[in-house]
Amino acid sequence: MTVLETKLQGCFILEPRIFEDERGYFFESFNQEKFNRATSLNVNFIQDNESYSTKGVLRGLHYQTGDFAQAKLVRVIKGSVLDIAVDIRKESPTFGQYVALELTEDNKKQLYIPRGFAHGFVVLSETAIFSYKCDNYYNKESEGGIIYNDPTLNIDWQLPEKSLLVSEKDRVLPKLADAKI
Repeated sequence: MTVLETKLQGCFILEPRIFEDERGYFFESFNQEKFNRATSLNVNFIQDNESYSTKGVLRGLHYQTGDFAQAKLVRVIKGSVLDIAVDIRKESPTFGQYVALELTEDNKKQLYIPRGFAHGFVVLSETAIFSYKCDNYYNKESEGGIIYNDPTLNIDWQLPEKSLLVSEKDRVLPKLADAKI
């Protein structure tokens, strides 16, 4: 596994070693010991989630606050998404900046998103199966979000705005400046 730190401290891209032959492929999608050693973190994932979405579905930008803040390790099982991690740590020198990474079933890359980040993705392929590990349990009272089209973030979602499928809940999220973080 190759681990690369992004421009946002604590946010990592993981590239697994893939073994391919005439039968198909094999790769280790996660190894706690190797992950902790490569990132110098001590993360204990306790919940796995999976979603299925169609082209243009945009989920995000979401986060959890307080005792229920979550770090996530995300990947695509089927299809392709543009994944976004936004630094919302007020004390961070990269507050309000984001990392965008295309995650696909072919590249098998993963993105580690630490606590203190908002997260979202848009489906670029016809369909996508998206998987993520969390280091804390979901708590409805601790959820927060930022509107996907906040002009201060200026995220290029790579699809025309009119083709995005955004839930009603996500369409009314506040801008970063007004978010409770």
